[in-house]
Amino acid sequence: MSNYTKTSIENKDRTELHEALSLTGAEVSINSLPAGAAVPFVHSHKNNEEIYGVIAGKGTAIIDHETIEITSGDWLKISPAAKRQFSAASDSGITYICIQVKENSLNEFTVDDAVIY
Repeated sequence: MSNYTKTSIENKDRTELHEALSLTGAEVSINSLPAGAAVPFVHSHKNNEEIYGVIAGKGTAIIDHETIEITSGDWLKISPAAKRQFSAASDSGITYICIQVKENSLNEFTVDDAVIY
C-alpha cells in the first residue's frame, strides 16, 4: 500500500481534489474565472474556514459587504460565518486555490508535528 496519492489536473473552471486525492482533513479546489466573471452565489460555512491563494490574475473578494482587491500572490483567510463572493477583474481572469478546513482543528503543525529521521 502506498503512503501517497497523486493526480493530474485538467484545465477546468473548478477542480475539487477531495475525491481525487482521498483527502481526509481538508478540501482543496483550484478555481478559474474568465475576465468579468463572478462566482454566481454568495456563501458562508457552518464550521470550515477557507484559505484562498491567488495564483494568477486579479479580481475582487466581497467579504461581509467589504470589497477587497486581490491579485496574484495574495492570500486570504476567511472565517466560517463570513459571507463571501469572488469575481475576476473586467480586464483579467483570475485563478485561485481554496483550502477548506475545520476552524480551530489544527493542534500541531510543522515542527511540532514533524518526525525527523
